[in-house]
Amino acid sequence: MRIIWQGLKVTFGMFLVAGLVFASSVFAVLLYAKATGKEQAFFASGTVLPVKSSIKPVQVIEATPKPVREKLKSAMIDAPVVKQLPELPAGCEITSLTMLLQFSGVNKNKIELAHEMPKDNTPVSLNTDGSIAYWGNPNTGFVGDVTRNQRGFGIYHAGLFPLLKAYIPSAIDVTGESFDMYEEQVARGIPVIVWTTIDYNIPYKWVTWDTPIGPLQTSFAEHAVLLVGYDEDNVYLNDPLSGKKQLKVNKAQFIESWAAMGKQGLTYLLPIK
Repeated sequence: MRIIWQGLKVTFGMFLVAGLVFASSVFAVLLYAKATGKEQAFFASGTVLPVKSSIKPVQVIEATPKPVREKLKSAMIDAPVVKQLPELPAGCEITSLTMLLQFSGVNKNKIELAHEMPKDNTPVSLNTDGSIAYWGNPNTGFVGDVTRNQRGFGIYHAGLFPLLKAYIPSAIDVTGESFDMYEEQVARGIPVIVWTTIDYNIPYKWVTWDTPIGPLQTSFAEHAVLLVGYDEDNVYLNDPLSGKKQLKVNKAQFIESWAAMGKQGLTYLLPIK
């Protein structure tokens, strides 16, 4: 009986050792899988087979901040200046477009572009006091006669934009953007058509008339110029009415007039090389 009991203890000890060896082997495999990112699959047969993990190890990359481009304190562009007079007394916008297109390399003159300009041919209707009751909308096209042989007014950004886009596919309407954005555009070397007033002041008189797309409030002092430069205190304009190049105007005053006329502006983007 004692011999049998000794044999059982030896047999039990062998199974215990074998179990510990097996368990340590499995633990070692799992530890290896954890360290290497590989998973293991245990099949009914007891065979351990590697399974390709769908989880990729995380690659730690140090963040490198992109350099912030500081806006230049001043910039100036040498763009051609074109006079609207004598042919186009009401053509400040189309003449400003002519300057922008010529700067970009498009060989078009103001008369050619005036013929191509979108127009709102809605006839004018007057009130009994002579004020305008109903007329065209400058966001649709040029209102009136650009030569002022008859009553003529002007055109806004939305009306002029399609013509700019036809010649420069990268044209953008920057109406409503901050004036800082306009200056950044000039710093990149591209002028901006900007709506202001003839004397660069807030209009002292506003007029309102109805149009096919709703009422319009505006000023007959409305004007458009080409923004070609700026510094901390001034802006510099190619003015089609005076024919002056890089005309210096107080920046704060100019921004007020631009804001009063709806913060309108047109320009274009340089192609990505």
